[in-house]
Amino acid sequence: MLDIDKKIAIRGDRNIELTAKEFSLLEFLMLNKGRVVSRVDIAEKVWEITFDTGTNVVDVYVNLLRKKIDKDFPVKLIHTRIGLGYIFKEG
Repeated sequence: MLDIDKKIAIRGDRNIELTAKEFSLLEFLMLNKGRVVSRVDIAEKVWEITFDTGTNVVDVYVNLLRKKIDKDFPVKLIHTRIGLGYIFKEG
């Protein structure tokens, strides 16, 4: 769950502190729940930049977010679709 006003994520009974970019990334993934979003989509919507295939900023932030959101939970929410992008879903 995202608390838009307080800019925090809540999973289970834990508040998860996120940076501004991590919060924006999670919000974008959650708004597109169940849909694969490409790195280009994420870069354009979250960073407001034209995606440069030479950068791994999206991958780095997804990994940072996974460490905070998924690490201590058996059910993972952020999944990679190789060659396509990322999808936010349970299981």
